[in-house]
Amino acid sequence: MIYLIRHASAGARYNFDRNDFERPLDAHGVLQAEQLNEALRSQPIQKVLSSRAVRCQQSVAPLARHLNLEIEVEPDLFEGSHAAATALIKKMLNTSYDVVACSHGDVIPEILGDLINEGLQIRGGRSCAKGSIWALSSSEAQLSGSYYSSPLEFQ
Repeated sequence: MIYLIRHASAGARYNFDRNDFERPLDAHGVLQAEQLNEALRSQPIQKVLSSRAVRCQQSVAPLARHLNLEIEVEPDLFEGSHAAATALIKKMLNTSYDVVACSHGDVIPEILGDLINEGLQIRGGRSCAKGSIWALSSSEAQLSGSYYSSPLEFQ
């Protein structure tokens, strides 16, 4: 299983006066990160990947701590890199363990669009809210289905 997570709430980009990749989670985002941990902590996750953006790393930090895993910063999950991100997710299909990958609102829909064009079947909603999870299942290195969980579903 691949759990594709959109980072939690981090306030408005235009209200942040430093480089945007440094923008941290806001108070609501910290709560969402804890909810992500609660939603996924019982899954057999062995790898946690994240965009270099601080808000992405903070979104999966409670889960990584609970699982006693290091967050691996993955450049291909950063904003604007959807083709590389799609290739990364497809590569993760070859692993024998569950993976978390935290990315951005411009990247995740593009990944999903690419995978739908290759036959991915979607169940559930079709949004990409902050703090949401797409659970992508695979069988024999082929995506077989996905399910979307909004942050409201696991509060």
